[in-house]
Amino acid sequence: MTRKTLGISRDTEATKASRSWAVTGVRLERLKERARTERANPSEAQRLLWTRLANGKLGKTKFRQQAVVGSAVVDFASPYRWIVIELTAPDDNLEVAALQDGKLADAGIRVLRFTEADVIDDIEGVLNVILEVIETPFDRRPSTAAAFMDSAD
Repeated sequence: MTRKTLGISRDTEATKASRSWAVTGVRLERLKERARTERANPSEAQRLLWTRLANGKLGKTKFRQQAVVGSAVVDFASPYRWIVIELTAPDDNLEVAALQDGKLADAGIRVLRFTEADVIDDIEGVLNVILEVIETPFDRRPSTAAAFMDSAD
């Protein structure tokens, strides 16, 4: 069975010279393996949120769990709406999370970050925020319009 993951590639010369999102070879395989492991071992908050996002249950928007996006593994991603949802555990490094969120936002991806406690304590509030973002029109920048694409898993 072939699975698909989200990936980002940029095709301009200026972008190729800078940090590229194109991840290949051993690094890509390690990211895919990490995503598989995380899908098999979700936290309580991830499991709870996934039951509400799976199969287009929220706003008829398809999400993927533990998806590879560029050089990161994100908790949930919707390639069609350019949305990434990340859950922050109490022991997560907030500086690393902020850097990752910034890289995703620079690529035109809307990043929603919630704490695991928010999901467990107020799942309806979290879902309302996600649904509001899903329903908000967005403008993908022309340079990244073709960048948010699927690659084989």
